[in-house]
Amino acid sequence: MFDLTLTFDNGPEPDVTPRVLDILGERGIETTFFVIGEKLDDPARRRLATRARDEGHWIGNHTYTHSVPLGRQPGAETAQREIGRTQAAIGELAHPNRWFRPFGGGGNLDDRLLKPSVVDYLAHNKHSCVLWNAIPRDWDDPDGWTDRALDQCRAQPWTLMVLHDLPTGAMAHLERFLERAETNGARFRQDFPPQCVPLRNGEIALPIQSYVSSIEESERP
Repeated sequence: MFDLTLTFDNGPEPDVTPRVLDILGERGIETTFFVIGEKLDDPARRRLATRARDEGHWIGNHTYTHSVPLGRQPGAETAQREIGRTQAAIGELAHPNRWFRPFGGGGNLDDRLLKPSVVDYLAHNKHSCVLWNAIPRDWDDPDGWTDRALDQCRAQPWTLMVLHDLPTGAMAHLERFLERAETNGARFRQDFPPQCVPLRNGEIALPIQSYVSSIEESERP
């Protein structure tokens, strides 16, 4: 038996997200969709985010452009440009805890994720920073990720998994993965393991220094 929290990053995508929502709905599984802010500028994609929220899923912030990890971006406006604009785009779809997930350029949990001004912004705006403890690399191995995902679930009592509702073909295997996970004793839940939420409602709950770069210090004269 193990607990499993599913999350979906980098959408919404009209060719993929509807089927993901159908599959989750058929099984009564509620998750979180960490959306890309600029995608919500497209009315069709925003409608998908609205559908997800209406069906019980949480909507989280996964930056506006998903271009360069925040800990590698110079400039004082990084947080507002990437996080603030996305939160504004999410608008009334936002969860009260204002979930935010940084990205590490391939699932890396290191100082690519954040920088001091970003941490200050998250704290000031009462965001909760959601990381992960399972990356089956579905974007990189769209046909083989399910075995790896199941192995990651079996290796720990509570898995917070990152999947991607992107047009890679990976989500064609979502239903099979869920069936296998249930057979292996998965208990699906929507909340997050506390060890994966180092910042909660603007308060630092766990040590975060290993996720914070010194890029801004290096820019000082």
